[in-house]
Amino acid sequence: MTPLSRRAALQKLTLGAVAAGAAVALPSRLGAAEPTPAAAGRVGRVRQSVCRWCFAKISLPDLCVAAKKFGLQSIELLQPSEFATVREHGLSCAMVSNPILDFGAIKVGPIAKSWNRREYHDTLVTGYENHLRLTAEAGYPNLICFSGNRDGMSDEEGLENCAVGLRRIMPLAEKLGVTVCMELLNSRVNHKDYMCDRTAWGVELCRRVGSERFKLLYDIYHMQIMEGDVIATIRANHQYIGHYHTAGVPGRANIDDTQELYYPAIIRAIMDTGYRGFLGQEFIPKVPDALGALEQGVRICDV
Repeated sequence: MTPLSRRAALQKLTLGAVAAGAAVALPSRLGAAEPTPAAAGRVGRVRQSVCRWCFAKISLPDLCVAAKKFGLQSIELLQPSEFATVREHGLSCAMVSNPILDFGAIKVGPIAKSWNRREYHDTLVTGYENHLRLTAEAGYPNLICFSGNRDGMSDEEGLENCAVGLRRIMPLAEKLGVTVCMELLNSRVNHKDYMCDRTAWGVELCRRVGSERFKLLYDIYHMQIMEGDVIATIRANHQYIGHYHTAGVPGRANIDDTQELYYPAIIRAIMDTGYRGFLGQEFIPKVPDALGALEQGVRICDV
């Protein structure tokens, strides 16, 4: 069976969940917490998370149980209605999913239609401000966003449009202590025409937005496809990166020796920059034992 696309899986899991299930505030912000030991025998220096959509065939409670067993502290890309479930299992959400908002007959907020179109800004600002409040109430550190597709727009126009819109939500993000992270995605294989598909473009957007509460989500899989030179890019731009995602290349497959990225070296380079946030496992398991693949990925990245 062909795995669900990320967009389809997220929409299936989250439509209609924007205003539901606001969570209770936690005593301290997740992003500021010190690393804690993982499962027995692990180094525990890297705080790891797993992206919900990659394991959509497993119920969220069952995924929580497995995550705890493997030493993970977070399940991410959740909507507010799902916060209570992870909290019941002693877990958190290192990266909250985007709102999915009605704009006439279309949805805005997901990957293809978002901040690079000024006509969407009023709708996005309202939706993101609500999500920022729910994220802060839960004590979670990050909220994801996307540029949108080019659809004939120049990169310069899209850059300025994104900056204009995102600056509107930065005062609230700064007040609440939540970081909005735009994800870098490849436009060659998975997300044709996506605008924020290069680190340099994303870094320039960070500069134009001009807030410590706006950063990039550096997806190692996607940027290997678009740019390569992953370790050098991370070292040169780490101050603009607020979160990291993993997956095997090619095929977005398991984190193992069948693919071209050597994750132990990449994760060591990330940690050497002083990064103390979360590493989100975002691969699609290619073996029948999906949870076994997750445990393997966690162990490989435990450096």
